[in-house]
Amino acid sequence: MKKTRIRVLVGKPGLDGHDRGAKVIARALRDAGMEVIYSGLHQTPEQLVEAAIQEDVDLIGVSVLSGAHMTIFPRIKELLKEQNAKDILLMGGGTIPEEDIATLIENGSVEALFTPGATTTEIVSWIEEKLSLSKGDVV
Repeated sequence: MKKTRIRVLVGKPGLDGHDRGAKVIARALRDAGMEVIYSGLHQTPEQLVEAAIQEDVDLIGVSVLSGAHMTIFPRIKELLKEQNAKDILLMGGGTIPEEDIATLIENGSVEALFTPGATTTEIVSWIEEKLSLSKGDVV
């Protein structure tokens, strides 16, 4: 069965209580025609991966402002692999130092990271391009 909409889980892991950016992104993705599931605040990597699998999403988008990005992204990737869900892409955003961005992308912990200043158009375009290339059946 062909998918007709990109499905995205947007989440806020850890104790960080600032979710305005995540909500802005969730709204922009909805406005772009994607189906968005917002998991809310204070999620564990385990909860995010479980929700992503249950909701059959194409991508998990995680907002990290707490400084825990070097732990959270690798853990989510590890859990996706353990659950045979490596086809679910992982992107993130937040306040992440440039050197950490390079490390996380190079070691495969995340497919893309968007920091403050990234436009919603840029994020939507990246998702559409990445998923149409990797899934082939997503419109």
